Amino acid sequence: MEDIKKNPLEIGKRVLKEEEKAINSVLNALDSSFVKAVELILNTKGKLIITGMGKSGLIGKKLSATFSSTGTPSFFLHPAEAIHGDLGVISKDDTILAISNSGETPEILAIIPTVKRWGNKIIAITNNPSSTLAKYSDIHLYLNVEKEACPLNLAPTSTSTATLALGDALAVAVFEMKGFTAEDFAKYHPGGSLGKKLMKVKEIMHTGEELPLVSPSTPLKEAVITISEKGFGATFVVDKDKNLIGIITDGDLRRFINKGGSIDNSLAKDVMTLSPKYITDNKLVLEALEIMERFNITVLPVVKDGKPIGLVHLHDILKSGVV
Repeated sequence: MEDIKKNPLEIGKRVLKEEEKAINSVLNALDSSFVKAVELILNTKGKLIITGMGKSGLIGKKLSATFSSTGTPSFFLHPAEAIHGDLGVISKDDTILAISNSGETPEILAIIPTVKRWGNKIIAITNNPSSTLAKYSDIHLYLNVEKEACPLNLAPTSTSTATLALGDALAVAVFEMKGFTAEDFAKYHPGGSLGKKLMKVKEIMHTGEELPLVSPSTPLKEAVITISEKGFGATFVVDKDKNLIGIITDGDLRRFINKGGSIDNSLAKDVMTLSPKYITDNKLVLEALEIMERFNITVLPVVKDGKPIGLVHLHDILKSGVV
């Protein structure tokens, strides 16, 4: 006990090394069964039902959430509840992912005969390839972990970490094979910070009559009025074909006046900044923010085929909640 109090850092390092070893053991055991498991989940017409007791159940809940958020409908089924009526949530098109370190968890083994009779396919994750669960599953994924990081070799530590890592590998392999994209991810996280970080410029940009537009020959006085009326602190300068060729901001006007320029006798082309920075509407809002921060600007044109189709202001980004 004295050593534990004196060396918490060494204990922490030992545990992490043991869990690193456990993950490497899973990696070394990975074989064609993993490929079959991925293919089975990909071809599942129903849901992926994940079940497990105790710490395995907690890992199962996390994995179910990961699968659901990456495009594979899934939910966690508590095996003890399942044998008392909740088996009714399983349909004939569902696939079962059963997690048990020993492969002999009674509550899980109690539901296996029923789902086998119904024809549901079973993927098992265990640390015992000779176990009952491994024997009666259609696909067995072997953890291959020698011991727990717990000094008593009792508390699930290395095995739970290995199970989580293997489950994550399975989920990622499935969604990569599906071609799951950032846009798909955002659809499943519309209210969370992850979804907001995947927000596109088109979702927050100003368009149509809101856009401040002038031509190079527009008198500077009129350009100033446009800037004031539209309220963005800038106006875009477009040529006769409506292509973006420049921008005039409040800063450009101040610099022009400080150098002795006259608003009364000047045109928009005399003040505008040529070839302004811009972005396209399918880019992430975070990319627009990065451009604004890099070039110290607050207004960014949104351009398609050379023509301004929108405008993003720094205030729009701040209000969007992406930062």
